[in-house]
Amino acid sequence: MLATRSIDREPRITVHSVDYLRDGRWPEFLERHHLASVFHSREWLEALWRTYQYEPIILTTSAPGKDLANGMVFCMVRSWLTGTRIVSLPFSDHCEPLVRSEQETECLLSGLKDEIGVCKYKYIEIRPATGGANIPAELEEAGTFCLHRLDLRPSLEELFCGFHKSSVRQMIRRAEREGLDYEEGRSESLLSQFYYLTVMTRRRQQLPPPPQAWFRNLTACMGERVKIRVASKNGHPVASILTLRYKDVLVYKYGCSDRSSFKLGGTQFLLWKAIQEAKSDGLLEFDMGRSASDNPGLIVFKDRWGAARSVLAYRRYPARRPEKGAINLGIRIARPIFAVAPGGLLTRAGSVLYRHFG
Repeated sequence: MLATRSIDREPRITVHSVDYLRDGRWPEFLERHHLASVFHSREWLEALWRTYQYEPIILTTSAPGKDLANGMVFCMVRSWLTGTRIVSLPFSDHCEPLVRSEQETECLLSGLKDEIGVCKYKYIEIRPATGGANIPAELEEAGTFCLHRLDLRPSLEELFCGFHKSSVRQMIRRAEREGLDYEEGRSESLLSQFYYLTVMTRRRQQLPPPPQAWFRNLTACMGERVKIRVASKNGHPVASILTLRYKDVLVYKYGCSDRSSFKLGGTQFLLWKAIQEAKSDGLLEFDMGRSASDNPGLIVFKDRWGAARSVLAYRRYPARRPEKGAINLGIRIARPIFAVAPGGLLTRAGSVLYRHFG
């Protein structure tokens, strides 16, 4: 099995695998590496494994028993529908190679590249957040997204003044005037409200929702690092967000809402609550997540929080070949059905399809 192999590439250079659950060097390495994110963490990997049975692979040039000097983490995505590939990492906005040079990246990838032809993997994909640094040229661009990050070092007053007047500040004030109820935590009740709004939002987008098991596993694996926030009006949930905390960063990973209550400002209210709490806890950054390049509405929404925008360029080896796009075509055909499907049918579709999307 690939996760237990050591691959000799050159004299004196050996690639070793790291057990993400049992090897304490991995979390210690992440704690001291400034580019490590929640998506590298063993808790995130375990949630991916429990939900989708994606096989985690961590590679390093550091010998067993030695402190880790580098590391790259991948998951094996096995799918009869979309093909088997190696991704770093599925359902993760970004996952920076934790290396010191392009040569280290090449060394860690070399064995995986050899496996492509033998095991009929379609490609290796990595999702760096820092552009082309330490990425070999043979890994070509395979899609771009926008990443927004808000610097939390200014005071709350300075942050608030940096928000767009009508789209953010006035909506927060509107939510406060409306007296929206606020709850936070990881209870089954909050998860149910969050998922109810998630299904509603995905139906509006004419797409199936992620399986509810994903959010349960995320909560179980990540514990206090996960928080669900819900805003309600007269006992009815109108907006919810799910955030992940790791070191000095808060990540806005999921958001959902009732479209009929947009004017109440529930989402803005919840994001402001999250920012206030992050500031209170001394966090330094609010990662607002990736946005598809063809979703200008979401990009503008995040711009209006004063967040810095950068480009996420995913990379693949071999160079991306034209895809038949059968699954994308199928989803486009099914969109009108998803838009009107009962909640039970929509959630079943998500449970079946999502493991093929990673």
